[in-house]
Amino acid sequence: MTLFRKSSDKDSSDSAQVPPHSDTAEASQTTDSSTAGKGRPTPKRKQAQQAGLRPLVPKDRKAAKKAEKAKYRARQDREYEAMETGDVQHMPAAERIPWRVYARDYVDARWNLGEWFLPVILVALIASIIVQQWSQVVAFVLMVAIYVYMLIAIIDAAVMWHGLKKKLIAKFGDRAVAKGQRTGFYSWSRALQIRAWRMPKPRYKKRGHWPD
Repeated sequence: MTLFRKSSDKDSSDSAQVPPHSDTAEASQTTDSSTAGKGRPTPKRKQAQQAGLRPLVPKDRKAAKKAEKAKYRARQDREYEAMETGDVQHMPAAERIPWRVYARDYVDARWNLGEWFLPVILVALIASIIVQQWSQVVAFVLMVAIYVYMLIAIIDAAVMWHGLKKKLIAKFGDRAVAKGQRTGFYSWSRALQIRAWRMPKPRYKKRGHWPD
């Protein structure tokens, strides 16, 4: 019985001499291994994300707003210059739509009675006011002439749109003349403007350049 007790005491003394592996030792080993390769501890995910964030609001708001306005103004100037010169590639996006370009070229290629609508009406009204003092009949004739010219201009614009609509559908499909596109109104309003006053400017100085 005594021998067994001694052996037990010896084992316990030997096990007491072996130091246990503590959590501190493991943490130090992990830190050493992480810093051995890079020379610094690996940052946490939250710290890395915070380091990569950029402020959404610039420090100098006035300078940023001023730069944005200058950029917008420069773009407007380029687009206006493109409409003045007929450069389709640099016009506003709405003016670069293929069927709008086609409609513009078609209207600009023909003689439209409506493009002289405003000058004719203005001259006729002034003449009727002046002539009314001497002859009511002549003034009445001038007023009738105004309405007749208006009716002829509308008929001419309707004939123009009838032919243009067929060509647009054949080339671009029904979407070119859909209600939301307002292609008809766009063509009518351009046909009622003096050719030199149209914006964007006609791409060709002379009439007769029909679109393909």
